[in-house]
Amino acid sequence: MIALSYENARFNMVEQQVRPWEVLDSKVLSLVGSLPREQFVPDNYKGLAYADIEVPLGDGEKMMFPRVEGRLIQALNIQPDDTILEVGTGSGYLTACLAKMGGTVISQDINPTYTEQARTRLAELQINNVQLRTTDSLSDDIESGLFDAIAITGSLPEIPEKFKQRLNIGGRLFVVVGQSPVMTAYLITRTGESEWQTEGLFETDIAPLKNAPVIRKFEF
Repeated sequence: MIALSYENARFNMVEQQVRPWEVLDSKVLSLVGSLPREQFVPDNYKGLAYADIEVPLGDGEKMMFPRVEGRLIQALNIQPDDTILEVGTGSGYLTACLAKMGGTVISQDINPTYTEQARTRLAELQINNVQLRTTDSLSDDIESGLFDAIAITGSLPEIPEKFKQRLNIGGRLFVVVGQSPVMTAYLITRTGESEWQTEGLFETDIAPLKNAPVIRKFEF
């Protein structure tokens, strides 16, 4: 009975939250309509796993709204052989989504608790194409190599040059930029050795990455 309840809630999330937010890619809809989001939610919030909220994770962190997760996955247009970098593992749910669609995922989080929880949750679902690391992605070096897709799961005050440089030609970067309550989600595509295309996708407001630089507002 509980499993059926989650299945119904998952269907309603797709039809009432994700699809109306212009997530129309059938592969993305099928993915979020089948992956058990409740397994990535803290026990005391499992009943809200498919609600239209940012589910608290503890330590001041939250999951993204399901509709934002859907738009992120759709925008990155993940291909089966893609190598993906995720900055901010969090619950591990988005990690699982990226892993289901791509080839290899390297997911980094500054919080070791999140890293270990994600490791357990991914193992339970037999998702084994993810490398989890505890590190500060903003200040620490990223493993050598380039990526086909990069997902940054917390906001930043400006588009980060560091991650743009880590894209393959044709690679895509999703990042939310701005200061609360006015932020914009961007898709940056590398089109050449020194060329990038930037597309504004939608307005939103999400929590900043831990240790994200703070831009002081000018005071008169």
